Amino acid sequence: MRVVIAEDSVLLREGLTRLLTDLGHDVVAGVGDAEALLKTVADLAAQDTLPDVVVADVRMPPTHTDEGVRAAVRLRRDYPQIGVLVLSQYVEEQYATELLAGSTRGVGYLLKDRVAEVREFVDAVVRVAQGGTALDPEVVAQLLGRSRKQDVLAGLTPREREVLGLMAEGRTNSAVAKQLVVSDGAVEKHVSNIFQKLGLSPSDGDHRRVLAVLTYLRS
Repeated sequence: MRVVIAEDSVLLREGLTRLLTDLGHDVVAGVGDAEALLKTVADLAAQDTLPDVVVADVRMPPTHTDEGVRAAVRLRRDYPQIGVLVLSQYVEEQYATELLAGSTRGVGYLLKDRVAEVREFVDAVVRVAQGGTALDPEVVAQLLGRSRKQDVLAGLTPREREVLGLMAEGRTNSAVAKQLVVSDGAVEKHVSNIFQKLGLSPSDGDHRRVLAVLTYLRS
C-alpha cells in the first residue's frame, strides 16, 4: 500500500511509519497537521501518485478539536478513490457520524488503543485501502446506544446472519462468496434480503451496508 500518515504526535507518527514500513508498505508522507495533510494529498494528486489510504488523527493543530476529521471528510469528497482511516483517543459520536455519511466505501474509525493490537490495526488499514470498512466496536456501541433490547435480527435466516457477520468484518460480496463457497449471485440475494428485512430502503444507497453492519454489531 501507499500510505499517508497525519498525526501531530511525532512519536506515534514515527511508530506507525516504522510499523507499516517493516511490513512492506510504502509510507509516502508523514505530516503533523490537517493543512499539511490536504496539501500533501493535493501535491500527490498533481503528480498522479495518490496514496491508497490516509491514516489521520481526529484532533490536530492548531486547535486540536476537529481539524483532522474535517480534513478526512474533505478528502473523501475530493478523492473518493482514497481510503480514509481516522484514529481517535476517545469516541467522538458527531465526528464518526459525519465521516460515515454518504458513501461508505474505504472508510474506518478506530480508537488509538487499537493501534497496540498490531495485526488488527494493520488489517484495518489494508481493508480500508481496498475499499472496505473498519469500525471500532466501541465506536459502534456509542453510535447506537445500549437501550434497545429487541433482537432486530430475529427475522434473518442463519445463512443471512452469517453473511451479515462477514459483512461486519469489512468483506466485499465477492470475499463473502469465497468464504462461504457460494456464487456471487447467491450472496447478492442474501444481502438484498438482509436489507429488506432490516427495513433499509434502496433510497439509503451505499449507506445501507454500514447501517446493516451497525445493526448487527449492536445486536
